[in-house]
Amino acid sequence: MMETLTMMAVVKDKPQKGFSYIKKNITTDLQPDEVLVKVRSASFCGTDYHIYQYDDWAKKRLHLPLIVGHELSGEIIKVGMNAHNLNVGDWVSAETHIVCGECEFCKQDKKHICEKTKIIGVDIDGCFANYIKIPAANCFVNSKNIDPVLLSVQEPLGNAVHTIAHFPIEGKTVAIVGCGPIGLMAVDVAKALRASKVIAIETKDYRRNLARKIGADIIINPLTENVVARVMAETNGSGVDVVGEFSGNKTAIESAFKYLKAGGAISMLGIPNENIEIDIASDVVFKGISLYGVVGRRIYYTWHQVKALIDNNLLHLNKIITHYFPLSEINQAAEVMGSGNCGKIILLPEEVK
Repeated sequence: MMETLTMMAVVKDKPQKGFSYIKKNITTDLQPDEVLVKVRSASFCGTDYHIYQYDDWAKKRLHLPLIVGHELSGEIIKVGMNAHNLNVGDWVSAETHIVCGECEFCKQDKKHICEKTKIIGVDIDGCFANYIKIPAANCFVNSKNIDPVLLSVQEPLGNAVHTIAHFPIEGKTVAIVGCGPIGLMAVDVAKALRASKVIAIETKDYRRNLARKIGADIIINPLTENVVARVMAETNGSGVDVVGEFSGNKTAIESAFKYLKAGGAISMLGIPNENIEIDIASDVVFKGISLYGVVGRRIYYTWHQVKALIDNNLLHLNKIITHYFPLSEINQAAEVMGSGNCGKIILLPEEVK
C-alpha cells in the first residue's frame, strides 16, 4: 500500500554556496528493484563540500534541486517485488555508484569503471534525509552487532581499502600522502594489514595528530621538512614500497615518484587540479614501478574486505570520526569540513516535528 512520508532533507536548490534544510514528502511506492531505507546515520564527504561551495565542478555536474549526500547506513522499511535477498529490518549501507550492468566493464566484473555510472546524491537524490529509495543492487547488508552510526563510513572506507590493498603491503613500507578522512582511514587500514612501517604525510596539525593516534609510525609535515629526504632517511635510502596518494596536491604527487622504491607501486585516489610533471624515464620506466588509478570500490569485493576489517575489530573508526552533527546543522558541518580541523564527520537525521 502506497503512502506518503514527511521528512527533512538537505537540498542544494540555489546556485550559490550553502545548503537548504527543508521539509519534503516522499512516497513509499517502489520500482520492482528498489528498497526504501530509513536513514540512521550519514557522513560528510569531500564531494558534499564541493557541492556546498558550488564550485566549477558542481556547476557543471549538478541539476538543481537535488537532495545531497551519499554515505549512509539505515534500515530497510520496504522492499520492491524483485528486491531478492533483502528483507525489511536489514541494516544496510549503500554502494553509491549505480552501474548499468550491461557495458563492457560491468560484464567483465569491473563495475567500478562502468561507462554509465550514476552517483547517489550527485546524479539522483541522496541520503541527507530521513528516507531514501535506492536500487536493491546497491545495498550491502551489515552485521547487526556493529554500531550503526559507524556503518555510514563504509563507502569512503572502501576507497581507502581499494587504494591500500590493491598492492601487497604486509611487511612493506607504506607512505600515506594526505591525511584527510580517507587518508586517515588508509593509515588505519595499512596498520591493520600489517605494513612494517607507515609514513603519514600531511600539512595540517590536527590531522597529523590523528594519524599519530591511529598508529602511523612516522609523521611528516611537508611545510617544514623536505619530504623526499626524510622518507629516504626513514627507509635506509631505498624509498617506500607502496604509496597511497590521497592529497591530489601537485608537489606531493611529484615528490612521491621520487621517494618510491624501484619496483614499488603507487595507488592514486586524490584528484589534482593542476598538471602533474613526472620524469617518465627516470621515475617510472627505469624504476620499473606500477601505477594504479583508484575509482570508487570494486563492487562488491572491496565491501567484503571492509566488512572483515570492521567485524574483526581491526580498525579505529571511533578515533577517525571526530565530529557529530544533527542533520539540521549541515552548513556548520560543512564549515568544519572546510577548515580541515576534523576527521570524519557524522550526520544524524532528526525526526520530523
